[in-house]
Amino acid sequence: MSKKILVLVSILMVASMVLSACGAPATEAPVVTEAPVMTEAPVVTEAPVVTEAPTAAPIDVKICNVNDMGGVDDKSFNATAWKGVTDAMAKYGVDGVYLESEQQSDYEKNINSYLDGTCDLIVGIGFNINFAIEAAAKVNLDQKFGMIDMAWDPPYPNVAASVYEIDQATYLLGYLAASQTKTGIIGTYVGMLFPSTANFMDGFYMGMMKYNEVHGTDVKLIGWDPAAYTGLEVGDFSDVDKGKTITLGLLDEGADIIMPVAGPVGAGTLAAVKERGALMVGVDTDWSVLYAEDSTFILGSALKRMDFWLENTIGTVVDGSFTGNTFVGTLENTGVAIAVGVDYKDTIDPAILAEIDQLQAEIIAGTLDYKYVR
Repeated sequence: MSKKILVLVSILMVASMVLSACGAPATEAPVVTEAPVMTEAPVVTEAPVVTEAPTAAPIDVKICNVNDMGGVDDKSFNATAWKGVTDAMAKYGVDGVYLESEQQSDYEKNINSYLDGTCDLIVGIGFNINFAIEAAAKVNLDQKFGMIDMAWDPPYPNVAASVYEIDQATYLLGYLAASQTKTGIIGTYVGMLFPSTANFMDGFYMGMMKYNEVHGTDVKLIGWDPAAYTGLEVGDFSDVDKGKTITLGLLDEGADIIMPVAGPVGAGTLAAVKERGALMVGVDTDWSVLYAEDSTFILGSALKRMDFWLENTIGTVVDGSFTGNTFVGTLENTGVAIAVGVDYKDTIDPAILAEIDQLQAEIIAGTLDYKYVR
């Protein structure tokens, strides 16, 4: 190599070092996508990283979540709702905060602590908190509220509420589970029993019964009796050890696919099915993505897309179009959806998946009676 070339290379190296020392140019802010078109296939989201900073320019709008028991990092219900806030922080530049509820008495206390005029929207997460939200909304008419898993008829003018026809999704998963069981028994249990959690199990039962009808089988569900409205119950959404114990009991009774309707308690079910070589069905978010290292034990998940509803509701606070209303999440508007486990998308009989696609089309068309009626 000639001396001139060596000198030139040296000059370029020095210039590169100088530029590096001065700091590289700032990268552009990520492009924020709009809220999903309701006819699009659902996007499976992972649990939120709550420490991420907003990417939009900050604005003077504050969103205040009051979580249900289980914690913001429960990898399920609370985490999905909080992701709606963090997504809005990135999209709109709003500020987001939350308070944890460790017991029933915390709901009213936490809501009251936000009634100081600094919160543009106070959001209650979960059916348990609806009484405290309703009480606060009645006497604080200038305060905007959001409510997940409860709605009122007629709506309160200062409350945007959301409920979810999750039994539409679990109907499809009950059909799938019935097609994959090797013992002829599937199981379920609940963290705490109220209408929104019973809905999961009702749909699971009805989907199983549809599979029996179509294929002439006699698959049975244990852990939930829809006619008696009773079943196995943890009593909270935090006792992971009890979730594992209940699951082991269901497996001992012959079940080989379990759906825990219990938020983070479902981690106990995952531990149990790993020990026994069984399968589980996740709820709220895609557990086969969330627990990627254990995806082989997760047949599918029922998605409850609270994050998209909350992000969009926050958008109405930002643009001034907020009004009291009720959103009903369905398969048609993708407020609910199913995700087949990542390890099973290519291994399940395509004929079964085609049957499930047809059932989904019939539910959306209103021609399939999927709901359990007491």
